[in-house]
Amino acid sequence: MRLEALIGVALRKKGLTLGVAESCTGGLLSSAITDVAGSSDYFQGGVVAYANGIKRSLLNVKASTLSSFGAVSKETAGEMARAVRSALKVDISAAITGIAGPGGGTLEKPVGLVFIAISKGKRTTVKKFLFKGGRKAIKRQSAEAALTMLAASLGIRLPLKIRNLF
Repeated sequence: MRLEALIGVALRKKGLTLGVAESCTGGLLSSAITDVAGSSDYFQGGVVAYANGIKRSLLNVKASTLSSFGAVSKETAGEMARAVRSALKVDISAAITGIAGPGGGTLEKPVGLVFIAISKGKRTTVKKFLFKGGRKAIKRQSAEAALTMLAASLGIRLPLKIRNLF
């Protein structure tokens, strides 16, 4: 069974709802989740907030967060996850922000730098990743990592060999 299907089973079993906020993945995570038949039982929706103005207006990411830490930061990812969870009134949320390339990277924030946040209950967990490859590979790896983090937050035990390939 694919990872997104396992997540769906766990969400249904626990009676939980899910929402996402995506930037660099451009909706790829939402697409993977909705590839599962019946995902409307638990998936409420997602926001693709590519521009900083949208991060601010739709996801309430603070202007001070964006100016102090940047759009690609653990702080922004955390704010995105908490805001989409609140806006969509869901039990659990995921947020992704990063640099998919090929341009846009710097020495401090290279292409492939991605932050993924999961917000559930009173806790928001953010992880930093540095993915390799071209734009599509970085987007795919980012969505896979978010699915893996969602699975872990739902108590799904995964074998080390599992890879979610879309």
